[in-house]
Amino acid sequence: MEFDSNKPIYIQIADGICERILSGSLKQGERIPSVREWGAGIGVNPNTVARSYDLLGDRGIIHNQRGIGYFVSSGAAGIIRESERQKFLEEELPAFVKRAELLGININEHIK
Repeated sequence: MEFDSNKPIYIQIADGICERILSGSLKQGERIPSVREWGAGIGVNPNTVARSYDLLGDRGIIHNQRGIGYFVSSGAAGIIRESERQKFLEEELPAFVKRAELLGININEHIK
C-alpha cells in the first residue's frame, strides 16, 4: 500500500477498508485480518492499524468480537455511503464548483 504524506496513515488505512466494503470485497459479517496481520501485510506498525480499527469501530463500521476478531458490521456500507456523501456535498463539491468558476468552466455544459 502506498501512502500519501499529506494524510495520516491510520486514516488512509481506514479509508482503504471502507473502499473494500463499498466495492464488495469485504462483506457484512466477514472477519477482517487482525491488527498484526493487517500491519504485517502493509508494512506498518500494528498500533497504527489498531488506531484505524478504533476509528472504524467508533463509526459502527466494524466491531470486535472478543477472542475471535474484528468483523464488518451490519449496515457498514450504508454508514460509509452516508458519511462520504456528506463529505462530498460539504467539502469536495463546493471546492470543485469554485475551481470551475475560476477557470471559466460552465458546469452545466458538461453535465449529462
